[in-house]
Amino acid sequence: MAEPKQNTLFVSTLAKGLQILRAFDETHTELSLTELAKITALEKSAVQRLANTLHLEGMLDKDPTTRRYRPSHAWLELAYSYYWSNPLVAHAMPKLIDLSQRIGETVNLAELSGSRVIYSARLPCTRTIFAASIPGRTVPALNTSSGQAILATLPRHEREAAIRDWPLHEYTSRTTLDRAEIADQIEQVIQTGYAITQNQMILGEIAVACAIRGPSSIGVAAVQCSISTHHWDEARIKSEILPWLLDAANAISPTLRP
Repeated sequence: MAEPKQNTLFVSTLAKGLQILRAFDETHTELSLTELAKITALEKSAVQRLANTLHLEGMLDKDPTTRRYRPSHAWLELAYSYYWSNPLVAHAMPKLIDLSQRIGETVNLAELSGSRVIYSARLPCTRTIFAASIPGRTVPALNTSSGQAILATLPRHEREAAIRDWPLHEYTSRTTLDRAEIADQIEQVIQTGYAITQNQMILGEIAVACAIRGPSSIGVAAVQCSISTHHWDEARIKSEILPWLLDAANAISPTLRP
């Protein structure tokens, strides 16, 4: 991470410590000092001092035998604080619960985080796998129905810049990587008010999303439903899921406006 040269309030040591914390994800659940140094591109001596400090401060657990580090319970405390400080989750949760009970499928609350969407609340169904039930996962916005639903509410120049510059990632053999095709999909969302994608994150998965609009009708989040192509087709989605999904998103939106 490059240090902002003109920001006199920037604390480089703190930034490096955050690099250590960000090294952990679903593919890196336990890391040695050598692995942390490789991921962060920091000197191993600096990594040793930073990791030890984070361990002593309760942010990292350390296996006494392997000497590998992993996130501690303190991360859950931070997540707890986040949920209490984010009014969107509190406003949305009753509607998400009602939607989940009505359609019997996985329901997510997705927020825009830079060029990605992050699932800040997830209500799984009986068929949901463990990985799809944990809040906090981020994926490129352009590859998701949630991201496309939110992007469709942005001013044209912002939307076009996002389509041009934001990253894409090939999750399946059918993930859309053609930016012109994505632009056409988002134009369709502008006309219909909802986004539907298939096989983007997981083969056999359909995702449908509607934007939650904040001030000036700009999308700040989306209500998203993940369903299986084995049980649903587009006609059934439009008749049995979409009306409830639109109702939930529209009911949440006014609570975010002054």
